[in-house]
Amino acid sequence: MIDADLILTHAGELVTLAGSPSPCRRGPEARDLAIVRDGALASREGVIAWTGPSDRILREVRPLPGCIERSAGGRVVTPGFVDSHTHPLFAGERVQEFAMRADGADYEAIAAAGGGIQSSVDGTRSASDAEIADNLGRHLRIMLGYGTTTVEAKSGYGLDMETELRCLEILSRFRGGWPQTIVATFLGAHSVPREYAGRADDYLDHLISDVLPAVRARGLAEYVDIFCEKGVFTADQTRRYLSAAASTGFGIRMHADEFHDTGGAAVAVEVGAASADHLLSISDENIRRIASSGTVATLLPGTALFLGKPFPPGRRLLDAGAAVALATDFNPGSCFCESMPFMVNLAVCQCGFSIEEALTAATVNGAAALGLAGRKGTLRPGADADLVLWDLDDHRGIAYHIAVPDIDEVLAAGRPAPSGETGARGRKDPTRSRGIDRC
Repeated sequence: MIDADLILTHAGELVTLAGSPSPCRRGPEARDLAIVRDGALASREGVIAWTGPSDRILREVRPLPGCIERSAGGRVVTPGFVDSHTHPLFAGERVQEFAMRADGADYEAIAAAGGGIQSSVDGTRSASDAEIADNLGRHLRIMLGYGTTTVEAKSGYGLDMETELRCLEILSRFRGGWPQTIVATFLGAHSVPREYAGRADDYLDHLISDVLPAVRARGLAEYVDIFCEKGVFTADQTRRYLSAAASTGFGIRMHADEFHDTGGAAVAVEVGAASADHLLSISDENIRRIASSGTVATLLPGTALFLGKPFPPGRRLLDAGAAVALATDFNPGSCFCESMPFMVNLAVCQCGFSIEEALTAATVNGAAALGLAGRKGTLRPGADADLVLWDLDDHRGIAYHIAVPDIDEVLAAGRPAPSGETGARGRKDPTRSRGIDRC
């Protein structure tokens, strides 16, 4: 018998995404959700111990004293979303820039006028730790309410050693006791700061010689990222910087080919990056390169929508055999949106994904992009018990209901998320039993 401290039964669809041992899914595997009808699962100490049909669970699983037992009541149950690209470490919003964009200004014109990333840098440098922490906590809670149980969080709005380290230290304090699993990325190479204007190589030298070792010594980040883009960092500069970061012991990821085809995706493959993100302007040749590599192509359709840009070529990447993930790119300037269900909808409606491919991209492949394959984004024995219970009886409704996710409850590590951090719609059904029975 398997011992359990959480038993969940009678999921109309238990969407396990456990159909393949591959760390990330490509081709036909990306469509296989491995759904168990009238499914059940059991976990112990936050880790899934058993999944299968409800009529078998009590023959194979033994509830421990104090075990939480509940029925899903025929609802859809999925893994928690894995949002593998976000920028929540900042202070100050940029609603004025949004209004400028609505009046016709584009992203590059706003940046040239002193807005863009530098605007957030100014606000973050002058903010107190409490202001940055309050903002971070607020947006993480919103993400959790929208079903995100694992989130990658980038720095990158300090662009000086003091503020970058300060932001990462704040993030580290959240990681110990927060319901979500948080993966930290150092994005000191988000832009060239004002004090290094015209001296991008000097700034990268400073990051390599001074900041990377400090981040590493303090254990503040697992990954290093860089914005490889026209007017920011070139492909050659990106290659040099990421090679130095890898030699320091970091995993590497990168912003690539967002506004222009700079060859960033090719660099990502060359240096063995865990992910190449954005890819709105990726060339056909580099689609083939990334498809034949271990680098995950992480698409951020919310940013394309927010900026009025063409959507990323999801169907072309999928058909080429790439491992594709979805993420929000939540940030104050170009995608002020924490909702992974909305990204699933955009992927289906605007990027050519099937519903099943979009759900895989938002879970299993996002986990692979963060080095968490097998632990996150799937409901299989040995994975973390991160679950979303939906007010749906068909998983296709997740993509069908635009921008209003039908989430009833989120569980992280086998326990309900704290009160006030779930139910993104803010609706409770008083006729549905929400009680917890003790085994």
